[in-house]
Amino acid sequence: MRVLVFQHVDCEHPGSLRQFLAADNIPWDVVYLHRGDKIPSFELYDALWVMGGPMDIWDVEEHPWLVAEKAAIRHWVKELGKPYLGLCLGHQLLADALGGTCGPQKTPEIGVLEVELTAEGLVDPLFNRTAATQKCLQWHSVKVAQAPEGALVLAKSDVCSNQAMRVGLHAWSMQYHVEIEPDTVDNWGAIPAYAQALEDTLGEGALPRLKQDADQSMSLCLQSARTIYQNFMQAIN
Repeated sequence: MRVLVFQHVDCEHPGSLRQFLAADNIPWDVVYLHRGDKIPSFELYDALWVMGGPMDIWDVEEHPWLVAEKAAIRHWVKELGKPYLGLCLGHQLLADALGGTCGPQKTPEIGVLEVELTAEGLVDPLFNRTAATQKCLQWHSVKVAQAPEGALVLAKSDVCSNQAMRVGLHAWSMQYHVEIEPDTVDNWGAIPAYAQALEDTLGEGALPRLKQDADQSMSLCLQSARTIYQNFMQAIN
């Protein structure tokens, strides 16, 4: 088993999921797309994880590598049928690459908020042994407006109808962040685009409040992340 990770900014890495990979002695390689790294041959890899980032899926002029990334995701999921896990931007990229649509969300979701599993999510292997309603970190102002053909929507919130989905047998993605760890909010708050979105949504001085909320929910978030990681690995083996 070897995992390939697409990153779009240095601080949006697999987060807490890294410790689970280390415990299982699973190697993983990172492609830093924003630094100009080239996407390698897929022959050596068994799973693709695509992380979040401050750019939007349509920002191809500013970030031309998005075009090659979408093509790579499409090839990985649709043609190779290999396991995929996308988080936040990685959720939106999966939808866009496979023919779905994304657009601005009327009410941005930023904060420690609840998502609810759908009927399909309650029986999906990725969410086995997880709560029907889960608290998680949200930090997005774009949503998947239309899922790709054949996708199953696995989770939702009051203002976002597609919080998680599965395409085919082994391609999952989530709009929210299961990978958070104790320093996540501080690190992301240092990104100007994220800090601005945070203040626009929650008001001036929102970062310390968000940090406090995240700290209070951290143990539950880490427990959920471990379970989802274990479920993912079990489902693809």
